[in-house]
Amino acid sequence: MKKTISTIFCLAALSLVTLTTSCSSDDPKTETPTSDFVVVRDNLQGEIKSGEVVLESGTYKLTGKLVVNSSAKLTIKAGVIIEATELDKTKLESIRYIAIAQGGQIDVQGTAASPVVMTATVKTPAAWGGLVICGKAPINKSLTGAQAEVSDLAYGGTDAADNSGSIKYLRIEYPGYSYTPEKEFNGLSLFGVGNKTVIDYVQIFESSDDGFEWFGGTVNASHLVVSNKDANTVGDDLFDWTEGWNGNGDSWYGIRTNGGNRGIEADNNANNHLATPISFPNIKNLTLIGGTSIGGESQGMKLRVGTKGKFDNVVLKGWATGFDVQHDETLSYVGADLLATNVKFEDVTLKVKGTATTATGTVPDMTKLFTESASATGAGNGSGVPTWAAGWTKGL
Repeated sequence: MKKTISTIFCLAALSLVTLTTSCSSDDPKTETPTSDFVVVRDNLQGEIKSGEVVLESGTYKLTGKLVVNSSAKLTIKAGVIIEATELDKTKLESIRYIAIAQGGQIDVQGTAASPVVMTATVKTPAAWGGLVICGKAPINKSLTGAQAEVSDLAYGGTDAADNSGSIKYLRIEYPGYSYTPEKEFNGLSLFGVGNKTVIDYVQIFESSDDGFEWFGGTVNASHLVVSNKDANTVGDDLFDWTEGWNGNGDSWYGIRTNGGNRGIEADNNANNHLATPISFPNIKNLTLIGGTSIGGESQGMKLRVGTKGKFDNVVLKGWATGFDVQHDETLSYVGADLLATNVKFEDVTLKVKGTATTATGTVPDMTKLFTESASATGAGNGSGVPTWAAGWTKGL
């Protein structure tokens, strides 16, 4: 009997140790909570308020706005197609777009062979809103944050390392829906997005407004493509930033053969050109191609209202003006914090132009803005389509 009790005691002690070990903080659970959001394949819309929603395969019909709230996550597997249905323009509340709120995350898991595609049933620019991401990184519009113009979500803050998720191999087609001429969706709108967010291999195809636009933030972005060739609906700029964006860009390829605006439109803050943080991205391996039908704003890069920027290994082709620099604050950075090195011009009428804020203002020696290199490769293949864009893009 004594031996039996001793044995039972030992077994109980062993079980307790095992239980304690399995519940120890050294072996944390990493599973994302299941969301109560119900996915309806032919009616994808609403708010994901918590947990993770996974879109596994096939096509999903986006019938309204889809918002990923704080602490929630939207995961999209390789090959998934999200198709915005046709919009009744008398019902603005039903505009189709996808938005990631502050504290929410998106995880796009496309591959070169099987990208994720966000598109529309109506195959024309401005058919839907596109993708909006709002983070907590610094902006110079307001120290306490602001409200995104196309989703009414809050953005901005003090967390430069904020993480809104990961996007790899994504194609966004026919975005740019316009409420008014002053209030338009872009292809991918990045509002105060932090630098722990991953953006790599993304194409914006036939957007009626800017392809990519950064509203402050610190997020980096590589392997970006914008293509605007639709002759009937012209787009705005291929790439655009404002409100103090401080991030890095690598391997960007933009082409437009229709009317519209610039390759890059770069601002700091229109209301206060010296607002901090000052826009100061570093971009390397860049190709921007214009077309013969580009209108009066045919500029490879329009740099204005106090932006800084460093550019290296750049190819500019088919623009009336290569670099157009405006306003005294921007001009004061020329040759130092506003500088392009290893630039190759092809079919560019005027390489550089500077305009002071007032008619009596001073324009510096604009040749100090850039250095030239006949061997510049831009995004990787000069003015040709880069090899890294093969397979997952369209229309190039």
